[in-house]
Amino acid sequence: MSEQHIMSKQADQSSAPKSAAAKLFDLRVLIGGLFTLYGVVLIVTGIFASAAEIQKASGIKINLWMGIGMLIVGLLFLLWWRLHPMEHPVDPAHEVLPSALHAAETEPGKDTSAF
Repeated sequence: MSEQHIMSKQADQSSAPKSAAAKLFDLRVLIGGLFTLYGVVLIVTGIFASAAEIQKASGIKINLWMGIGMLIVGLLFLLWWRLHPMEHPVDPAHEVLPSALHAAETEPGKDTSAF
């Protein structure tokens, strides 16, 4: 392979736009954190609910139950993120060491001079 061909391949790969998913932060952390935070706030609110607030909700401590549900969902998102972290795709062209690439370009006994 000629040097120009290899250099043009590298230029094409480096100028290729990366996917939006590779640039973004893992949303499972954000969603899990917010659900967990709001769940804790609702649980505290539900524990200290007045009798009038409970009566408005037909005798159900709705803030407490919704807080427990949100806490569970948030913890599940965080567990999912922890057990299965997002893997960034690796470009096979970048796995080759430069010395190996140079050795592949110049074959023994082949003249590599431009003139």
